[in-house]
Amino acid sequence: MAERQSEQPQSDSRRRFLKYSGAAIGGAVVGGVIGGAIANTYRKSPAPAEPDNPAKQPPAADFNQAPMFFTQSQLQLTEAAAERIFPKDELGPGAAELGVAFYIDHQLAGRWGHNVREYRMGPFQAGETTQGQHQSIPRHEVFTMGLQAIEDASKSKYNKSFTQLPDEEKDAILTSLQKGEIAVVSGVTGQAFFNLLRTMTLEGVYSDPMYGGNKNMQGWKMRNYPGNQMTYTAIMEKEEFVKMEPRSLHDHFGSH
Repeated sequence: MAERQSEQPQSDSRRRFLKYSGAAIGGAVVGGVIGGAIANTYRKSPAPAEPDNPAKQPPAADFNQAPMFFTQSQLQLTEAAAERIFPKDELGPGAAELGVAFYIDHQLAGRWGHNVREYRMGPFQAGETTQGQHQSIPRHEVFTMGLQAIEDASKSKYNKSFTQLPDEEKDAILTSLQKGEIAVVSGVTGQAFFNLLRTMTLEGVYSDPMYGGNKNMQGWKMRNYPGNQMTYTAIMEKEEFVKMEPRSLHDHFGSH
């Protein structure tokens, strides 16, 4: 699904994702990370609790944790779909290795996934194409229904689960979803769900590892992004590009 490019000077991007995602690093990541700062809440909670102290969260590289929202089959399906959007290649790890499915799981379990403090009243009707979709269905339900639509389409077309398909067939299903040829539910198009999946995949690749993805800051390292440094005063006046070992928010919590 995603295109790769040859090696570039270290100050350049190593992946050509702006073609697909717009301001993937600037705008898209803010939507999930800031708007959905994850909470230790669970799917059955009627009102998600406030986020715990981030210092108490497990290290981002610990992927032996249980899902907070997904079932195991939903987690595997999300991982398989995200990997086709951001696949592993010779330039670095893909979405599966970076833990993107855990990032998405955490977001859907928290306040962002439940549309907390967002306007949710009607009327729910189609607007102009520039206005987006105003949906009555919370994001965590949209996502689970979208995953089911992918699985149903896969079994209908190939008589296999999506996770069992070869890459070309996975791409065909996701392309149909992107084109709106696969319906999710009344009021939510396949294209709308694909856009949500793609945005959250890129967020999981590039967000701070404390939120569940970007394992070992590999997403940042592939772009020479320094992460959350405490200061840049030592390099502010340097003319040349300075490559720095990235730091996560979790690094700062651990130092106190």
